[in-house]
Amino acid sequence: MKTIGFSKKIMLALVAAFSLTAGVHASEGGMPWDKAPNRTNDMAALQNGAKLFANYCLNCHSAAFMRFNRLQDIGLTTQQIKDNLLVTNGKVGDTMKAAIDPKQAAEWFGANPPDLSVIARSRAGSQGSGADYLYTYMRTFYRDDSKPTGWNNLAFPNIGMPHVLWELQGDRRPVFESVVEHGHTTQLLKKWEQVSPGTMSPEQYDQAVGDLVSYLQWMGEPVQNTRVRIGVWVLIFLGIFTFLAWRLNAAYWKDIK
Repeated sequence: MKTIGFSKKIMLALVAAFSLTAGVHASEGGMPWDKAPNRTNDMAALQNGAKLFANYCLNCHSAAFMRFNRLQDIGLTTQQIKDNLLVTNGKVGDTMKAAIDPKQAAEWFGANPPDLSVIARSRAGSQGSGADYLYTYMRTFYRDDSKPTGWNNLAFPNIGMPHVLWELQGDRRPVFESVVEHGHTTQLLKKWEQVSPGTMSPEQYDQAVGDLVSYLQWMGEPVQNTRVRIGVWVLIFLGIFTFLAWRLNAAYWKDIK
């Protein structure tokens, strides 16, 4: 009887774990995420992404775990950082702090905007990586006059953040189509309709967002490219060492039967 009771407990625990997992996956529902381009090895793309981040994101968001002088790792000089990325009278060795006062941000947006240091790593889900989510998110804003900011987002419905890149992308609205599946009607995105143009073409805007997301991905782990290079050399060394050890073992035991 004790064994049966213990087995039941195990089964209940497995069912509960499965239910929690299913709940998490269900909460991540919504529109599918687009695949983000990975340009973390492209210095020009990272520099452009850093410029976009400083000009459009640092007004409200901080990156408290990143210092401006770390941008030298992507090819920027100290003078370039001072001239193009420092939005206040700060120092190159300072961390990336938001220009807005946190209390004002909480009053305007309902909550203090989150820190973006590791945002590309924290937003991963069942539909893809955190970079995929951010790439989709920054390209699915649309006008919604019912919202306090005047904007909404397909990847993050009822978002409290305005579309800070709207001048680049322009004003768009989604066009949906109704699809009936298993007796239920679902609204699926059919296309985007450009209401007013931005300063960039759709292709240019996607390129810019790809650069920004690549920078956010790099910022979450600035040593990732070095880690990968070292890892390759370590695997090569282990392969050579394994081969030598195998031949040495064969030489030691060749006369023993």
